Amino acid sequence: MPTDVIMPQMGESIFEGTITKWLKKAGDAVEKDEPLFEISTDKVDAEIPSPVAGVLSEIRIAEGATVEVNTVVAVIGSSAEQEKLSVPADLAQPQAPVTDPGTDVVMPQLGESIFEGTITKWLKNLGDRVEKDEPLFEVSSDKVDAEIPAPEAGILTQIKVPEGTTVEINTVVAVIGGSASQAASVTSPLTPNATAVSEPLAAPAAISADPNRRIRSSPLVRRIAKENNINLAQVAGTGADGRINKEDILRHMADPAARSRAFAAKPQLAAPQVPQTVPGQPVAMSKMRAIIAQRMVESMQIAPHVHTVYKIDMTRIVNLRERERVRFDKAHGVKLSYMPFIAAAAIEALRRFPIVNASLIDGMIHYHSNINLGIAVALEWGLIVPVVRQAETRSFVDIARTIADLAERARSKKLSPDEVGGSTFTLTNSGVFGDEFGTPIINQPESAILAIGSLKKEPAVLTDAEGNDSIAIRGMQHYCLGFDHRTIDGADAGKFMSVIKRTLENWDREIG
Repeated sequence: MPTDVIMPQMGESIFEGTITKWLKKAGDAVEKDEPLFEISTDKVDAEIPSPVAGVLSEIRIAEGATVEVNTVVAVIGSSAEQEKLSVPADLAQPQAPVTDPGTDVVMPQLGESIFEGTITKWLKNLGDRVEKDEPLFEVSSDKVDAEIPAPEAGILTQIKVPEGTTVEINTVVAVIGGSASQAASVTSPLTPNATAVSEPLAAPAAISADPNRRIRSSPLVRRIAKENNINLAQVAGTGADGRINKEDILRHMADPAARSRAFAAKPQLAAPQVPQTVPGQPVAMSKMRAIIAQRMVESMQIAPHVHTVYKIDMTRIVNLRERERVRFDKAHGVKLSYMPFIAAAAIEALRRFPIVNASLIDGMIHYHSNINLGIAVALEWGLIVPVVRQAETRSFVDIARTIADLAERARSKKLSPDEVGGSTFTLTNSGVFGDEFGTPIINQPESAILAIGSLKKEPAVLTDAEGNDSIAIRGMQHYCLGFDHRTIDGADAGKFMSVIKRTLENWDREIG
């Protein structure tokens, strides 16, 4: 029985890797756990061992190619199967003509706890030519939306699962290529009597000279670009859809003329599709919207919600931010927003009151060993909560960078499943839309969520050291803590919020 060899996941935040070298050739015998190929990611270089003993019967991914995790990169057959393939010609029985069944496109697993996905949009039509790694369809799960690339180049000959359908992982959803007779009759579940397609194979698209084109590259390429101060918009990619591989950027670095050219405008990410509404016409809920609805109802049914509201004087931080924002941006490459200050204050309060960072599961209170801070991000098509993991170990600068990065990639559908699960406490900033404060619903199985209102100038009474009162214009902001009254008492909630208030009003920390 052949065994597929897949691109492994080398860490929670790594979702693709580059094959830098094959250590065996097709036809070679390999032993279980013997090094088979080398990979490179943005975090680690590693040798990948063979999962079984046998014969390397097929290498599907060439050296230098970058593929997503769980992509089949090779196939290992058993020794017995290899012997059958090597039978002397005078003993061999007549063989039936070999037909190419094509390459199956399967529903990928977008995370350890995800077992199904919904195809929200096919990005190619039947009969279209697709290049390897070119986006083929969009998938929505309960944690993340993602574009799924084509595993091989060829003609899209079958679409087996229509848009809007939810299927289990590893379900075959389409077929690319196939024998001549098969490729001549593309099929779709939506068009069972589809007519034959005799479309000639299109040549790969020329590299776009548009500086605003969408930039496709691997984590390894992005790391090289960052380390060498290279604008990827200036690099010509030779991969599918202009994808930039390692050889492309190394070639660019070796070209002095290319290095001396002025940086072009920042690349633009493709805008996500937003459902169109027509007055008087019902519209089906998206997969994400339906899951959000289900989770909100479940949370309200599970947890007795209580809310407490505090007004916090943010003037000290407003002034600090105004003084430091230009320097901070230049020094660290990220804009200084208010969220890192709020996150740092929340982390301090969660350290002092671990019950607010706990979860009630099956009648047992689970005190988490780390603070995994969820940051709610509003999208045009829903809401997503990426996570700053082990937030208690991070510096102010690291928190600022991580929050900005997660928010940007959330809006462009570039988060991995591991980045949107496992939070222990959530911050939601509805104040960006101008509201005074909101009463948030807890993100289960967490025990609390903090909603941040808008920051506004208000008259406030100030008392000096001698007890004299005066009125001044201050930057005031409402904070509403929603908490599960099964685990958190009002007194603990009050103490928790008092720490946040004192930390923000009397900020005395270095921000880097």
